[in-house]
Amino acid sequence: MAHSKQAQKRVRTSEARRVHNKGIASRMRSEVKRVLAAAESGDVEAAKAALPNAMKQIDKAAKTNILHANAASNRKAMMARAINRAAAAK
Repeated sequence: MAHSKQAQKRVRTSEARRVHNKGIASRMRSEVKRVLAAAESGDVEAAKAALPNAMKQIDKAAKTNILHANAASNRKAMMARAINRAAAAK
């Protein structure tokens, strides 16, 4: 347990940031899943419609270092590949 006043405050702020970051990461994963599920089912139009929002959530997570910039780029590329594969399969 933290003993100093400063250490106690750091515990409180760290917990608040953790909960905040968890929410952002969860929203990001949900949007990515929405795109991938639409692409997987062959609904290319729905996947393309959901793509900008997913990209936005990924960029927001990367901007605040919840997700590394390279990991964000990889996820965005992975979603684009999934949509392109679904479109080519039609």
